[in-house]
Amino acid sequence: MNMQLKRKIAFALSMGVVTTGIISFVLIALNLGFVQGFVLTWLKSWGMAYLIVIPAILLIGPRLQAKIEQIIH
Repeated sequence: MNMQLKRKIAFALSMGVVTTGIISFVLIALNLGFVQGFVLTWLKSWGMAYLIVIPAILLIGPRLQAKIEQIIH
């Protein structure tokens, strides 16, 4: 595996952790408030979101990036 591909995968995994964590936290806080069990609910949602977003980033991301490059250039 070349270095550029490793960087892209590492970035996708890292960005997935950050974005899913923030988004799931904010949405649960807005919809439920800071109720009892908030942290457990948030962690479950965060985990599920991460499992969904990583394949999406890795599969859809390169195609979307190529399409954007095509439009811009």
